[in-house]
Amino acid sequence: MKPRLRLLYPLLIALVLAAVTFAYAAANTVPGSSAGDGSNTISGYTVSNVHYVLDSSNPALISAVEFTLSGANPAQTVKIQLTSNGSWYSCTLSGSTYSCNVGGGVSAYDAGILRVVAAQ
Repeated sequence: MKPRLRLLYPLLIALVLAAVTFAYAAANTVPGSSAGDGSNTISGYTVSNVHYVLDSSNPALISAVEFTLSGANPAQTVKIQLTSNGSWYSCTLSGSTYSCNVGGGVSAYDAGILRVVAAQ
């Protein structure tokens, strides 16, 4: 009968610990908060005054792209893509012109699109 008691004590301790853990978890409270969901129109930007800057050492390569965006507020994040499924290049704002350094990474022959993604 002693071997049965050796197995019963650990089982009894495990049950007590499980009950205490459950009671502690049930006592947790979460303060009230707010959450929401909504929608609004995306006004977008208009790209204009596009200028491709050719590389000075190899004019077959594009070193930068410059353009302006018209919209209610200046975009904080702007990226461009010059080839389908190609690399994305970051742009910076200087005055009213966005400049995107491509670094000669795209040849003028391969550049088939100018995809601009902009967000506030």
